[in-house]
Amino acid sequence: MIAVKNRADRVVLYNISWQQFENLLQDLGESRAARIAYDCGILEIMTPLPEHEYYKKTLSIAIEDIALELDLKYESYGSTTWKQQSRMAGLEPDDCFYFQNEAAIRGKLDLDLNQDPPPDLALEIDVTSKSLNRLPIYARLGVPEVWCYDSGELKIYLLQNGEYIESETSLVFPSLPIRELPRLIEEYRTEGRRAMRKAVRDWVKGR
Repeated sequence: MIAVKNRADRVVLYNISWQQFENLLQDLGESRAARIAYDCGILEIMTPLPEHEYYKKTLSIAIEDIALELDLKYESYGSTTWKQQSRMAGLEPDDCFYFQNEAAIRGKLDLDLNQDPPPDLALEIDVTSKSLNRLPIYARLGVPEVWCYDSGELKIYLLQNGEYIESETSLVFPSLPIRELPRLIEEYRTEGRRAMRKAVRDWVKGR
């Protein structure tokens, strides 16, 4: 296998078998900061930077606050490792949520994509441009909606016929102009978390 180190916070490995991928997950364990993505023999290991973690947490909390304001049932599984050997695909999102399929997984602590539905929404923070394109991996795993945040812009991708199409509206929150969230976040970033959460809730009420 060949390792290519693109940045101080990530390593890309090539010609990695599925068994090597599984072994690496087992060796790394669950208590780790690194995030993993696997695509047909290519493996990326990324260690998130503080900026990445800030926007991940901020957008994740915003999603939960929006759901509460809209009285939507949901569940979050964070950076769970989602994988399917038959599709040679595996990754760990920055966060992921069930909305439409919340009832199907409610209370479950052990999920398997061979029998359980994938998350309805995945969140990807890309402040330093990940080396491995995750959208094809999400597509093979069947995740209906992916939000990608990068440099103050939030893009919404919806799965259609096995490919992602960029959309102005969200399947999860169709009544809200979700792409406005980055502007709201930057406006209240220096005001602190409490002020930002209140601003998000007020934004939802105003819509």
